[in-house]
Formats: sequence, structure tokens, C-alpha cells
Amino acid sequence: MRWWKVLGLAGAAGVAATGVVIVRSERKRRAYTPDQVRDRLHARLDEQPAPTGDR
Repeated sequence: MRWWKVLGLAGAAGVAATGVVIVRSERKRRAYTPDQVRDRLHARLDEQPAPTGDR
């Protein structure tokens, strides 16, 4: 087998692996209800320090 065939197969495997990771994270993201997303965003906002107005 030539080196360019091996490189092509490795590239195809990398693309497939990337697709799996994206699909997995998308499923995890879509599993939240809108209320859960809102609660998480409010919690993240509450963790932020208050702006001091010094610019």
C-alpha cells in the first residue's frame, strides 16, 4: 500500500471520529429542556463578578 493511501485512510478515520464527537455533544445539548437551559444560564450569570464601572 502506498503512503498516500494510508494518509487518505487516516484522514477518513479522523473525519469520522470528529463527526462522532460532534453528534455526541449535539445529543447531549439537545437533551436539556428549555427550563434547564434557562436555569443553567442564570446560574452562570450569578457566578460572574459584578461590574465595577472602572473602564
